Amino acid sequence: MNEVQEGFRNKTVLVTGGAGAIGGNLVRALDSFDTKKIIILDNLSSSYEWNIPQSPKIQFIRGDILNDENLKWAFKSKPDIVYHLAAHFANQNSVDNPEKDLMVNGIGILKVLQYAQLVNVERFVYSSSGCGVYGLDSKMPFEEHDISIHLHTPYQVTKLLGELYTNYFNNLYTLPTVNARFFNSFGPGEVPGKYRNVIPNFFYWAMKGLPLPITGDGTETRDWTYVGDIVNGLLAMGIREEAIGEAFNLGASREQRVIDMAKRVNKLTGNKAGIVYRERRDWDVKTRLLSCITKAENKLGYSPEMKFEDGLKETHRWFVRNKDMIEKSAEF
Repeated sequence: MNEVQEGFRNKTVLVTGGAGAIGGNLVRALDSFDTKKIIILDNLSSSYEWNIPQSPKIQFIRGDILNDENLKWAFKSKPDIVYHLAAHFANQNSVDNPEKDLMVNGIGILKVLQYAQLVNVERFVYSSSGCGVYGLDSKMPFEEHDISIHLHTPYQVTKLLGELYTNYFNNLYTLPTVNARFFNSFGPGEVPGKYRNVIPNFFYWAMKGLPLPITGDGTETRDWTYVGDIVNGLLAMGIREEAIGEAFNLGASREQRVIDMAKRVNKLTGNKAGIVYRERRDWDVKTRLLSCITKAENKLGYSPEMKFEDGLKETHRWFVRNKDMIEKSAEF
């Protein structure tokens, strides 16, 4: 048994947003350990019950982080570790619905932190956004100390707000908090939709024989990171003492051009419809994204292993296996 598995032995873990893409994969990993109990709190606003792992150790609560009764029920078992992944996702959704974004990502994390403090959790891990808290005035590759207050969407603002709240609870109440900054997560478990990420949407459209729409000229880069690598980083954050009070980039630390990704998706799916170009959205001002993961490597032992091409193949396999359920669930 390795250090991470031993760290979760006989622990009760609460995962808000545990039915989502990252949450579901995290829950599967936790279930494979000698954990005592895993509680999922999710309102299924952007996730689906069929995507939740089935296990005697897993308790699913369909509820909302803004609802005190739901939170009381989720915290009734006094979890040792909390992963707060529930969020109003993401940039365009926040531009269209800024008040809801503030409620879920602002009031929501405040409520979860208050309950975590009441039951004296051993660790509180928050899912922030590496694509959000760094700005045009941050130097690439992005390092954890170089965040920006010049942001371009409500989602970016509220993700930074969440970090400020976790730091506040750590500073005033010594709540053991950690901030995880995700970079362009992709992989099995993410259902496509109007406000979802580009890779699942591209697979969905490509498998229907539709052209893939690129906003911009395709030379834009992203630091796509396989969900399994992100989960490994989250697990380390849950047990490493040196993680407390810190923020960590969870990226792949490699740039991939959007047009190259689109061509790979079309090739994997046999899509002959090609690519179409559209105007870049007003808020989409970052033409390059690249994380520095040195801090995570040194303090967490984080080491992303999945090659981008192999990650795309795994994502395609998941789409093929779950084609019918994805077709029923996708919302555009």
